[in-house]
Amino acid sequence: MDWNGYATGWARLHGGYDPRRAGPLVRGWLRMSYGVGRALNRIGFTPSAVTTLNLLFCLAVPAVVGWRPGVPVLVASGLVLLAAVADSADGAVAVISGRTSRIGYVYDSLADRIGESAWLAAFWIIGAPGPLVVTAAALSWLHEYTRARASIAGMRAIGAVTVGERPTRVLVALFGLAACGAAGLVSRELPAGAGTLVTAVWVLLSAIGLTQLFAAVSTELGR
Repeated sequence: MDWNGYATGWARLHGGYDPRRAGPLVRGWLRMSYGVGRALNRIGFTPSAVTTLNLLFCLAVPAVVGWRPGVPVLVASGLVLLAAVADSADGAVAVISGRTSRIGYVYDSLADRIGESAWLAAFWIIGAPGPLVVTAAALSWLHEYTRARASIAGMRAIGAVTVGERPTRVLVALFGLAACGAAGLVSRELPAGAGTLVTAVWVLLSAIGLTQLFAAVSTELGR
């Protein structure tokens, strides 16, 4: 399957959003996912196997962070990047191989929620306050839950691309863990404050994103 065929199939699964019309960053990421997905498909990976790989990378993040501050936290940041690549590649494998399925969609969504909880657990281990971490997880879950319920209620499009979308959360986790790791190389006291700040940013962006999404859903379903 070439890029144009993949883009058409991807758009069909994402509310008609054509990746060929996306900005350079999004288009570049999706082209990378297409390349990785095509390679994984050739060597026999199924979409569910790639999703499982994504989940394992995510679950390894708090385990690595719990080892000791500094370099292991930087390694955890790399694991988040690998998880993000796998998360995009599982969908690419599904489209390229023609193995898209409803159960695969559910499994992928479940893996994403568990994975994000694992990232936030890592920030808690670093020193972020528990209530702040729980708030971040709840807001992220509400964002996805609101979109899912709105879709069931009849919303045909994605509603709105908000500042609290999953790609934003991936970036916050990725660069946040990198910052905490770098801080740990300077002083053992710094990572806790850095982790708290990063989690607070996660909460803020998720709250704004949820507000944006709810406004779009209210407009769409209130017509």
